Amino acid sequence: MGFFDVVKALIPLLFILGLLYGALWYVRKRSFSFGGKKVHGINIKVLGTQLLMPKKYVSIVKVHNKVLVLGISEGSVNLLKELDESAIEIEPDDIGEAKPNFGELLKKNLGLK
Repeated sequence: MGFFDVVKALIPLLFILGLLYGALWYVRKRSFSFGGKKVHGINIKVLGTQLLMPKKYVSIVKVHNKVLVLGISEGSVNLLKELDESAIEIEPDDIGEAKPNFGELLKKNLGLK
């Protein structure tokens, strides 16, 4: 097996890798973006999530001007209730503040803070 035989084998391999990279770039450019960024004009905001049991949650999600109460389990997401935007009251102190962690809440409730 000579040098040119190796080159002949590598050229199709490099061509296929280039096609795969191009397809990956196209899919990333056209698909959803995550990490708090806006997802192609859909305005979705998670207002809160509460763990009920392992792998079972209740979440309050705001989509446009509707507030949805969702039941989330390992295999499904179910709509529990649909509310208007005016049904949720957000306290001015909560806007822009970081949520307290478990230790801070425990100290506050025990009267240590």
